[in-house]
Amino acid sequence: MHPFSFTKAANTREALDAGRDGGRYIAGGTTLVDLMRETVERPETLVDISDLPMRDVRVTERGGLRISSLVTMAEAAAHSKVRSLYPVISQSLELSASAQLRNMATIGGNIMQRTRCTYFRDVTADCNKREPGSGCAALRGHNRTHAILGTSDSCVATHPSDVAVAFAALEATVHLLGPDGERRVPFADFLLKPGDTPNREHTLRQGELITAVEVPALPRPLKSGYLKVRDRQSYEFALTSAAVALHVRGGVIREAKVAVGGVATVPWKLPAVEQVLIGERPSDRLWAEAARHAADGARPLQHNRFKAELVNRTVERQLRTVGGMK
Repeated sequence: MHPFSFTKAANTREALDAGRDGGRYIAGGTTLVDLMRETVERPETLVDISDLPMRDVRVTERGGLRISSLVTMAEAAAHSKVRSLYPVISQSLELSASAQLRNMATIGGNIMQRTRCTYFRDVTADCNKREPGSGCAALRGHNRTHAILGTSDSCVATHPSDVAVAFAALEATVHLLGPDGERRVPFADFLLKPGDTPNREHTLRQGELITAVEVPALPRPLKSGYLKVRDRQSYEFALTSAAVALHVRGGVIREAKVAVGGVATVPWKLPAVEQVLIGERPSDRLWAEAARHAADGARPLQHNRFKAELVNRTVERQLRTVGGMK
């Protein structure tokens, strides 16, 4: 680990001033500290923001949900409003990491976590995300766990967050505060596909803080859930996952929100699947027909060709589960 300075922000203004000067924000530190140990990240200054007043979960005036950025994963998952209004969020959090990490990691930090690609974390390997222009060792290396959607010739690393998949499906908004004031960014625009600049992973500006993630009010009744497929059942990242929310009224699907993880460079919304569902009556035939579009546009690699079929099956299974909830 390289030398760095450490400061603790007593208030939001102190944090923004330090961030504007190049400081890196840290709260739970469950990702950044690991990357610093591996010398993947080498920040000169860390700014502890854990005392800032961003720890509430509340229902908005319109019936949506606002989760402040410093709420821990464990707190958000256990919150009664999260569990009752959007089970897909609670389930995605509970299927993430270990209990110890969920007690430390924050919502803001979770959506900002960097890829678990082994080549990114190996400083001796070529990685455009870590060192632009160096190449992507995963393209011809062992790429079983890498992405098949949203990839480019520069990067095929997957985004690791589970709750980000739920936020993408629900069309959440990220609230930001920076030296130039407040702004809101749709979750779909917050995390960036790699393209030719995989080192640019998000739309945060210098010194900006994530203050909250807001989920819009959706029609009720709303059934939702999260399914994660992985190599083992404890503390493992997804081979694929599916977040599904359905609004069914009068026996017809009026709203459908579907996104997948573990197979794309960012949490991947599935509008083609949603379009097949809306206006139809739930049925086994419908679930299968819609799920066939889950891997549209996939670019499999040598070792992860199985993921196209796996994501189709995972989406179909979760549509059946959520569609059959009472």
